[in-house]
Amino acid sequence: MDYAISAKNLKKTFKLSAKQRKLDRTGARTKTAVDGLSFDVRRGEIYGLLGPNGAGKTTTLRMLAALVKPDEGDAFIEGVSVVDDPLKVRGLIGFLTSELKLEEVFSPDYLFNFFSELHHVDHAVRDARKQALFERFGIDRFAQTKVADLSTGMKQKTSLAVSVAHDPDVIIFDEPTNGLDVLTAKTVTDFLLELAAEGKTVLLSTHIFSLVEKVCDRAGIVIDGHLVAEGTLPELTGGRSLEDVFFDLYAARVGEAS
Repeated sequence: MDYAISAKNLKKTFKLSAKQRKLDRTGARTKTAVDGLSFDVRRGEIYGLLGPNGAGKTTTLRMLAALVKPDEGDAFIEGVSVVDDPLKVRGLIGFLTSELKLEEVFSPDYLFNFFSELHHVDHAVRDARKQALFERFGIDRFAQTKVADLSTGMKQKTSLAVSVAHDPDVIIFDEPTNGLDVLTAKTVTDFLLELAAEGKTVLLSTHIFSLVEKVCDRAGIVIDGHLVAEGTLPELTGGRSLEDVFFDLYAARVGEAS
């Protein structure tokens, strides 16, 4: 099968500062955030990486987005290696993280134009897409407002619009609904489903069970940098609740580690 995203034995280790070792109550000088992680995402599906904070989800997505280089392994976006051609990978994807901080002195209109320019989007195409996305998310009324003066929800909607300004076929979202109010979270969730309906491939990370249940065609459960289970929701749960399955897997993993 031809996949839009393929992760192959990804591994990433970080050095721990003295302060971090103290906070973590460990004498180890390194932490393995991702350890031999492999999975594939089919074209046109929504695939979720589900796991607790610190499981390695964000590090995994950053490697897939060619923002962090893996220590071992490789990943491929539409067949392009993140190790061998990271610049091309960045042009193929839309990437959104909850940690993205938009420059507060600029307006949504300016930022959309700026990121469109980075991706060499034709001006006419840019303007049509900007109008459609801004109307879709209600940004049009705030198009000339400085980011500093936008609400948290509107900042997230602006980030979302900017991340897909170039109409990518592969979209990677890190915790797309984290910290959002119910209405904004629903807007984001609906948009994820719309992207998939258009044939886009969506990979997202989350610790929210309900988001996986609402939007994901398949999901992988990540604990302590390892993929411990994968499949459709029925395959993962076997008729049980996703939450119960997750906590059983977590308990088993912690037991193995101890």
